[in-house]
Amino acid sequence: MTEDRTNLQWPRLATAIRAAREARGLTQLALAELADISEGTVQNLEDPTRRPARIPPSLAKIEPHIGWAEGSGAAILRGDTPTPAKRPKAAGHTSGKRKLRDKLPLRVVDELESSDPLLEAQVIQLPGAKGVRMTVVVHGQPDATPEQIQEALIAWRKAERNLHRLPDEDDEDSTPKEANGA
Repeated sequence: MTEDRTNLQWPRLATAIRAAREARGLTQLALAELADISEGTVQNLEDPTRRPARIPPSLAKIEPHIGWAEGSGAAILRGDTPTPAKRPKAAGHTSGKRKLRDKLPLRVVDELESSDPLLEAQVIQLPGAKGVRMTVVVHGQPDATPEQIQEALIAWRKAERNLHRLPDEDDEDSTPKEANGA
């Protein structure tokens, strides 16, 4: 299908791609790696002065990684809005096992299924308890600026350091020990 280039809104698309990428806390390089394209290709897609002769195939490759459904980029070019991507179903995680919704408290499931941008997730092995783990999921605000996302990530890193320094109940000193240089 050939688009009429005169009616396409390339600057609008470039701005929308950059905003969606930043809202997810992704760098251009990170998005390029997720989409299996070059960083230069992401830079080109975010360049509002470019007017490609056709809709680049790389647009479809980045859509799922910036939270857009297939065809959202082309819709923006035509003056429409992007359609949010549906959450993919986790393959193989529920066969023969209870669903996540049945295993966790509803408030935790609601948080995990939140459409807020995922900033970080980590599984932490708890010391002294073989096979016991803690899972932490860090969400940001949906309309956060890049600066707010950066502040949230810094706050998470501080909290993460404290999680890794939790004292044993048997320790005489029950306060977390400061790391060297912190």
